Amino acid sequence: MAPLQSNKADQAYDISTSERSTNQPNELNDYAFPRSRLKQSMSDSSKTPLLLVACGSFSPITYLHLRMFEMAADYAKYNTEFEVIGGYLSPVSDAYRKAGLASAEHRVAMTRIATDQASRWLDVDPWEAIQKEYQPTAIVLDHFEHEINVVQRGIATETGERKPVKIVLLAGADLIQTMSTPGVWSQEDLNHILGRYGVFIVERTGTDIDDALAALTPWRQNIWVIQQLIQNDVSSTKIRLFLKREMSVRYLVPAPVIKYIEEHGLYEDDGASSSIHEKDKESRCKLAAEASESK
Repeated sequence: MAPLQSNKADQAYDISTSERSTNQPNELNDYAFPRSRLKQSMSDSSKTPLLLVACGSFSPITYLHLRMFEMAADYAKYNTEFEVIGGYLSPVSDAYRKAGLASAEHRVAMTRIATDQASRWLDVDPWEAIQKEYQPTAIVLDHFEHEINVVQRGIATETGERKPVKIVLLAGADLIQTMSTPGVWSQEDLNHILGRYGVFIVERTGTDIDDALAALTPWRQNIWVIQQLIQNDVSSTKIRLFLKREMSVRYLVPAPVIKYIEEHGLYEDDGASSSIHEKDKESRCKLAAEASESK
C-alpha cells in the first residue's frame, strides 16, 4: 500500500485538485503558499511531524522524482519516529541558468501536472521558481520553515495542540557527494542545511555514498540514507537526450508531462521535431547505442 494513503490519512489530507491554483504566479505579489495537500492533523502525536522538500531543475520531471518521495515516506514510516505530513517539489528559478533548463513557467507547469495526475499528497511550491535571483538551498529551506512553523504554527496533534514540523531536504546521493567535496559548499551552508534541517538521501547507482558520509561526520545524525530496493537511474539529462534524438520516453515520464512537452515544443535540438512518438525498432536501437556511447 502506498504511504500516506490509508483511510485515516486520507481524512487528514485535503487532496481536492480543484482547490489548487491553476494559475502560474509570475510575480511575488501573486504568490500564495500552497497548503491544500498538507496533512491537517497528525495521526500519532507521539511522533515528530516531517515535511519533505526536493529542490531541483525538474527539466523535465521524471517518475524517479516522484518515486523518491514515496521511498522517503516508506523509510520514515518503517525506520524512524517521523510522521510525514507532506511533500513539496521546489523548481529552481531561471536565474540558475543551467544548460537544458526550460523556463520556470514550463517547469512549474510540468511538476504540477505530474503531481496532480500521479500523487495524492505531493505539491509544488513556485516560490523559488519565480525569484528574480538564484536562491541557495539554505534559503529555500528557510522559506518552508517560515511558512510551516511560523505562519501556520506547525501542525495540530490529536489533542488539538500544535507541534513544530521538522523540515528536511530530499535529494539523490549525488548531492551528498558534492557536499563532501572540499570547496563546493561553504561550511556555513553545510551547517545550515545539515545541522538545522537535515537531509533524506536516496542512493543512486554508481555513487560511493560511504566515502561521502565519512567526510560529513559532524552532521551524520541528521542524514538519513534510503536504499533503492528497485534500482532506477533515470535522470532529466537522459530524458532530454532521448527527446532531442526523437526517442520514446514513455513510462519514464508521466504521460501528461510528455503531452505538455510535445505541445510546447520543449527540448528540441537545432530545429529537430519535438515529436516523441516511437520510431521503428532499428532506428531506436541505433540511437540507444549512440546515447550509451555519449555517457
